[in-house]
Amino acid sequence: MTTVGLWLFIVAGTCYSVLCSEDHLRDMDSFISAVEQAEDSNPDLSTLALVRRLRRTAGHEDPLTLHFLGASNIISHTHTSVFNTTLFGFFDKAIHHFVTDRGEERGVVLTQDGTTVAIAPMLLGIEVGLKAKLEGTPPLGMFPLTLAKNLGLSFLSLQDFPPAQRLGPDGCWDNVTHPRVFQLSRVPTLATDALVNGGMDGSILGMDLATLAPSEQPGKLSEVLKGYYNHVLEGHDLGDVSSHISPKRREIAQALLGTLDTQRQVMETLYLVWRLEDTQWIAKDTGVEKAVRDGMLEFVHRYWDCPPIIPRCQWGAAPYRGFPFPLALPLPFLYIHHTYEPDRPCHSFRQCSRNMRAMQRFHQEDRGWADIGYSFVVGSDGYIYEGRGWHHLGTHTRGQNPYGYGVAFIGNFSSSLPSRHALDLVRQNLAKCAVDGGRLQANFTLHGHRQLVDTSCPGDALYSEIRGWENFGETSSSKKDQ
Repeated sequence: MTTVGLWLFIVAGTCYSVLCSEDHLRDMDSFISAVEQAEDSNPDLSTLALVRRLRRTAGHEDPLTLHFLGASNIISHTHTSVFNTTLFGFFDKAIHHFVTDRGEERGVVLTQDGTTVAIAPMLLGIEVGLKAKLEGTPPLGMFPLTLAKNLGLSFLSLQDFPPAQRLGPDGCWDNVTHPRVFQLSRVPTLATDALVNGGMDGSILGMDLATLAPSEQPGKLSEVLKGYYNHVLEGHDLGDVSSHISPKRREIAQALLGTLDTQRQVMETLYLVWRLEDTQWIAKDTGVEKAVRDGMLEFVHRYWDCPPIIPRCQWGAAPYRGFPFPLALPLPFLYIHHTYEPDRPCHSFRQCSRNMRAMQRFHQEDRGWADIGYSFVVGSDGYIYEGRGWHHLGTHTRGQNPYGYGVAFIGNFSSSLPSRHALDLVRQNLAKCAVDGGRLQANFTLHGHRQLVDTSCPGDALYSEIRGWENFGETSSSKKDQ
């Protein structure tokens, strides 16, 4: 090693491979590893001081942030050089959020649960919570900084578009094992799915920190992030997990923020932004309140009422063979299946994704179908996986495919049930999402696969369960012969 090379190695300290490359991995594990390196190098640095330093590194000093959190250089003079060159470069790229001209979203990372999160709003929520804990005050600015500003500006910038197009989109990574590029699925709004996910996570983690008991001290930032993102669900029903973890972000965020008058909060945030930036003339626009009202209704529908759905490209779907046939919406039926094979529930994104790819190969190669047969597939990891999706004809219920969605639970449920959380994803969330979104008729009928085809699917235990669901409908035996 040359003298210069040795000097660089010493300055950088322990150099994680993901941190030493300009094209570093963009996953939460890499971000947490970098945070741990910063903590190890500065053992007497408080968690709040570290989070402030991260904000300063990313240059997030806009008027609204300064109004609630103050300048990020409120930090001890003994810590003016917290990050070495390698860490500074890593955090600058990992936190600074923007979308390139090619539709690549930067400042986002892939989490272990298969979702994508923007780091900036997540850290802002944590900083609000830490500041409130330190000062013994309410967590002022939590909703404005994590969600309200991005939502409000997105609603207003696209007033001429339908509400559904004022939020999102999601996207997909080039490689879920070694993620480096996140490509959006369409032209972005000012509130992409990753920004919304990061905002919900920031609200959850920040409130957890702000409401710690007086005798409790915040843990290290890396520990906070690990506890929330690096969970292990094997053998557990997600609904029985009392701790706050990322697969439950939607229901937790709804519980935390759903009691707020969110429409009013977004309006107040916009007025504050305009006042701080001296652009009050915009507030006189009579269409502002309607845009915010319509936008928040769409936000609640999309991110709180609807279940989280992992898109095809995220679980690694092979291309559709041929041309998909469109469905005529809204549909009158919902058909429940179990996969039988795989015969065990999946409890992680990686396991569920492998199951999806295996089923698609079987359906395409062994059965000769154009694609995986189901419209949607339900894991026990807290997520629903997109099969044919909302708009394309499936191959799931012989003779009935044009009339309903086929939803399969991963596992064999002849003698046992899916997790209660997985059942609720379909019974409470997916069905409501489909009706409210105009995909299912309001008076839709739910059937088990066996009611229409000579099969034991969806298993005796699961069939007995769905017979008690509100929209379940009995059928005549003659329908099996159609």
